[in-house]
Amino acid sequence: MSEQKPELSRVRRKRHSNKGNKLLNWMIAIVVLLIVLVGVKILSSDSSPEENDVAVTETKPEDETASTEDSSKVVTDDEEGDQSTDSKDEDSSKEGTVKDESSDSEDESKPTAEEKEGTVTYTASEDAVVEETVSNTSWEPVGTSQSGNHVSLYDGKSVDWQEKQKALAYATGMSENDMVFWKIKNGGSPQKSIGVVSSKDKSKKFRVYLEWVDGEGWKPTQMDVLNTLDFNY
Repeated sequence: MSEQKPELSRVRRKRHSNKGNKLLNWMIAIVVLLIVLVGVKILSSDSSPEENDVAVTETKPEDETASTEDSSKVVTDDEEGDQSTDSKDEDSSKEGTVKDESSDSEDESKPTAEEKEGTVTYTASEDAVVEETVSNTSWEPVGTSQSGNHVSLYDGKSVDWQEKQKALAYATGMSENDMVFWKIKNGGSPQKSIGVVSSKDKSKKFRVYLEWVDGEGWKPTQMDVLNTLDFNY
């Protein structure tokens, strides 16, 4: 029995030693882990300001704008000599075109001696025969070769009859040669007449009211745009 006691003590000491080593290893591992975590935290906190500084530096619009303007100026200055002649030719040709177009528009906008500016009024009609009624303040008497006391005639051949046809063509804007005169009749008094006319293909149909102006001839006063010629006129 006395011989086994030293062996037991050695075993116990060895066990205690192993436990101490394990505990020491765990403590060392924990310390190393803490050191690594602290180091990572320090590195991350040090790197974030640098990244922010880089981001702010890269987003300076003034520097980029200035560099872009400078580069564009350099290119323009280098190419100015080659492009100046072409640009002058193009500008001169454009100016010539604009002048020609403006002169044409001015010529078209100028009223002729026979045309005067006025107000044209279109009025819808409840009459099934009439699409709309037109009045134009610029309408003038068409002129006359008649003198003395005027007598309105409906004989189909007199000067007065021919001047009525002229006034009807003037109001409708058609040529007498392109018109059909369906009816020219008394308009309710000796100095008033009504004419029903159309284009030869009947696509345009009108009823025009005329009034005699002494010394100046027949003057249109009103015009109905007709939907049909099939009515009693």
